[in-house]
Amino acid sequence: MYPQALYPRHRSRRLRATYGARALVRETHVTPSDFILPVFVKAGGGLDEPIPSMPGVSRRTLPSLIDHAHEVYALGVPAIAVFPKIDDAHKTLGGEEAWSDDGLVPDVVRALKAALPGLLVITDVALDPYSSLGQDGVVIDDKIHNDKTIDALVRQACCQARAGADFVAPSDMMDGRVGRIREALDAAGHVDTAILAYSAKYASCFYGPFRDALDSAPRGGTDKKTYQMDPANGDEALHEVGQDLAEGADMIMVKPGLPYLDILWRVKQEFKRPTAVYHVSGEYAMIKAAAAHGWLDERSVVLETMTSFKRAGADAILTYYAVEAARWLKAG
Repeated sequence: MYPQALYPRHRSRRLRATYGARALVRETHVTPSDFILPVFVKAGGGLDEPIPSMPGVSRRTLPSLIDHAHEVYALGVPAIAVFPKIDDAHKTLGGEEAWSDDGLVPDVVRALKAALPGLLVITDVALDPYSSLGQDGVVIDDKIHNDKTIDALVRQACCQARAGADFVAPSDMMDGRVGRIREALDAAGHVDTAILAYSAKYASCFYGPFRDALDSAPRGGTDKKTYQMDPANGDEALHEVGQDLAEGADMIMVKPGLPYLDILWRVKQEFKRPTAVYHVSGEYAMIKAAAAHGWLDERSVVLETMTSFKRAGADAILTYYAVEAARWLKAG
C-alpha cells in the first residue's frame, strides 16, 4: 500500500470519466444558431454548378437557393451571406453593376426576404465580383483609389439596403468606408440596416477556392496585399477593429479563421463586441480533401474546429459546413 499522501487529492479525470460528466462541465458550446452559411448564386436558369475546389458547394440558381434557404432555416441556422457570380458581360473597371437595383444581388435579397422573412440576409459590399480586373476597388493607374472606391461602396451598400438586406458587410478593407456607409445608410432612412465589417481581413493564401467560385481572382491592377492585412501583423488588427467600431460597425470579423485564432482571441478580449470569424474556402477544402482520402474523420474535425472558434471568442461563424455541422449537432 502506498501512503495516502502520494495519491493526488484533485483528480481532473473524475470529470472526464463519462459523457454526462464531460457535458456537465463543458465550458464552450456550439449550436446551429452560431452559424452563418455563405452561399454562391448565379443568374439565369439551368442547373446548379458544382465548384470543383469546394466539394459539396455549388453556384445556385435563385429557385435552388430559395429551396436551400428553407432547409438552412429549418436546421436553426439564422443567417446566410450572399456572394454573386456575375457574368463577364456585366463586369467593368468601375464595377457599376454592383449598385444596379435590378442586379442579381438585389433580386436575390428580395426573393429571400419574401420567402423567409425571419432569415437574416447578409450581403457582401465589395467590387471584386463586378470588377473586370477582379479587384475590390476602383483601379486608377494600376492602384486602388481608396476614396473613389468608397464612393462606389456607399452606392452598393445603399442598393442592398433598399432591397432589404439585414446586414451589409464591407469586405474591401478600404480606409474609412464603414463611417461613410453608416452615414449614407442613415441619411437614406436605413437606420436599422446593420454593418458587419470585415475589419481584420488578411491577405491570405486560403481564399483560392472562393475566387474559383466567383471567378474573382485578380487579373491586373495591383496586388491585394496593398489593401488586405499582412499576415505577420497582430497589433494592426486591433487598430483596424477599433477604427471600424468607432465608425459605426455593429459587428466585426476576423478572416481567415484557424490561422488567426490568436487575432480572434485578442479582438474579443480587447473590445468585447459582437465578433464573427470566417472559416474560409481554403480551410473548408483542406478538410474535405483529407476526409475524402480517409485521413481525418470529417465530423469530428469540423465540430472540433467550430468549438475552437467559439472558445477563442467568436459569436458567429461563417462556414460552408453550416448545414452539415447543424445536422451533426442535432443528431448528437
